[in-house]
Amino acid sequence: MDYNKLADLLFPDVVNTPEFYEEKFPYRKLPNKAEVTRMAPSPTGFIHLGNLYSALADERIAHRNGGVFYLRIEDTDEKRKVDGAVELIIDTLKYFDIEFDEGAGFEENPEKNAYGPYFQRQRVDIYHAYAKSLVQRGLAYPCFCTEEELDAVRAKQEEEKVLTGYYGEYAVCRDLSMEEIEANLAAGKSYVLRLRSQGDPEKEITFVDEIKGEIKLPENIHDIVLLKRDGIPTYHFAHAIDDHLMRTTVVVRGGEWLASAPIHYELFHVLGFKMPKYAHTAHLMKFDEETGGKRKLSKRKDPELSLDYYRQDGYHPYCMKVYLLTLLNSNFEEWHEKFPDKDINEFPFSIDKMNQSGALFDKDKLHNICKNELSKLSEDEVYDFLYRWAYEYESKKAPVWFADKEKMLAILRLYMGVGMKRRRKDLIYAKQIFKLVSYFFDIEEDDEKDEFRLDNEEVKKLLKAYLDSYSHEDDNSVWFDKLKAIADSNGYASDMKAYKAEPEKFKGNVSDVAEVVRIAVTGHANTPDLWSIVHIMGEDQMRQRIEKILG
Repeated sequence: MDYNKLADLLFPDVVNTPEFYEEKFPYRKLPNKAEVTRMAPSPTGFIHLGNLYSALADERIAHRNGGVFYLRIEDTDEKRKVDGAVELIIDTLKYFDIEFDEGAGFEENPEKNAYGPYFQRQRVDIYHAYAKSLVQRGLAYPCFCTEEELDAVRAKQEEEKVLTGYYGEYAVCRDLSMEEIEANLAAGKSYVLRLRSQGDPEKEITFVDEIKGEIKLPENIHDIVLLKRDGIPTYHFAHAIDDHLMRTTVVVRGGEWLASAPIHYELFHVLGFKMPKYAHTAHLMKFDEETGGKRKLSKRKDPELSLDYYRQDGYHPYCMKVYLLTLLNSNFEEWHEKFPDKDINEFPFSIDKMNQSGALFDKDKLHNICKNELSKLSEDEVYDFLYRWAYEYESKKAPVWFADKEKMLAILRLYMGVGMKRRRKDLIYAKQIFKLVSYFFDIEEDDEKDEFRLDNEEVKKLLKAYLDSYSHEDDNSVWFDKLKAIADSNGYASDMKAYKAEPEKFKGNVSDVAEVVRIAVTGHANTPDLWSIVHIMGEDQMRQRIEKILG
């Protein structure tokens, strides 16, 4: 077989050689121990917690010693592509404070696009150059089998109870003559390009996984597809070339890809590339209440798998990163407790500390971390985060909430203890915070308001007495003395000791009077200090709400 003739026949328009691309994308000049990592999602429109989990590991590995973290879009499967998915990936990871040094999204920046293009469909000429080289070396060949023929081969293998796939005696196009190939092409038959595997079914490959340690797997014996019928590469072929030319040194990917390691091992070797280090991560698991065991987080069953779930509720990105680091590195939690004021980027992240078995996702633990970390944020950090989230997810309400910065800061001081020594530690995410404080603003809310426990006539009598005696100039002590006077004059005990001694003598006590005012002003029976609320809200707004009830 004249392999050079076959290569020219299959790739007549390919002029560049692999050497051309090796020179175009030289090895990176990086500091000692620096790593190059990548995130390489498909543009399917769904980005999940596992993506963030891996991206955070990639980012920490790369930036630990001055390396590079880049974004590549693996869009070879046109059927799965969703419009706007790339922008969603970039935007979502940016929300979680994961930013790339280069890659997709930086097309206008030559420095951050130096190893591009970063979309696989824009790199077809590169893949074809390497495919042609493999054909020239007798390591790849055209396969004209139809889907029906391949199905028939599979059926035969299943009947014979042998390994399914395209290999050995079942690889019917492997040894076609040049005349047969030319005849098929002249007849207009479509074809895929396959690897002529050099694997031996009796042999194993041995490689060291950065997380799992030394692994032995059978050599690949399948003549896998390199280029599909439309000339677009498969994931296996494209990723090997891209990782090499983009000079990737560490590939962090899900454990489900471990089964493909023999294929990738062979591809790197036949292409003459040095393999990057692989780190196969454990699945994110969840406790299953039905079975009492663990199971993988499921797109269908678990809404919390989607990163959009956390964005829409307004989880702070820093809290998410702290939590995921506790899953990624077994020693992070101890370090963070020892150095609570240190930037988490200073943590000495290590691949060999990554979880080897399924990492258990625990929402309660995430919430505890959120409560703790939110309580550490400064006044400006809390305000800025809530501001950004509100304008993205509550765009109609945000201009009302943030019309008066001092008012919002006063609310945050009251509810979160922002700027004070004692901080509230039960707040988890933005949506929860705004639900708590929404009564400060004249926005119609869907939330049900608490009902008065006293009858309507009694409520109105107490509220009228409250407005008649109210002065906005009163301090907290004078204000409460007036509330006690209203209690005394309406049959309620102002003295709690007297009430506890003889409760039957009274309609109730001063706290019942305060509750009436509290529900009238806020809609809730339980809130922080009422005098503070009224003074943040303002007298006019308070009076309007009470007068609305009085009719």
